[in-house]
Amino acid sequence: MPRHEVVSPIPGVFYRRPDPDSPAFAEDGSTVTDDQTVGLVEVMKSFHQIQAGASGTLVEFLVGDEDEVDAGQPVAVVEIG
Repeated sequence: MPRHEVVSPIPGVFYRRPDPDSPAFAEDGSTVTDDQTVGLVEVMKSFHQIQAGASGTLVEFLVGDEDEVDAGQPVAVVEIG
């Protein structure tokens, strides 16, 4: 099956949940839609949503929660279909 890499649009800190007390936006193995938020990147107290960009199954996250990421860095993989 084809795969789609979800990339960070900006450098910053990656978060898998909207806040520490909330569940993750998505988990490995969950079904996602192209416009579904799968994470946030925070830079200078400003949070930017990262959308899946493809519909399918989120196979895995390539970075951990609160890891620093670069612009264009893959953060997750979605199996399309």
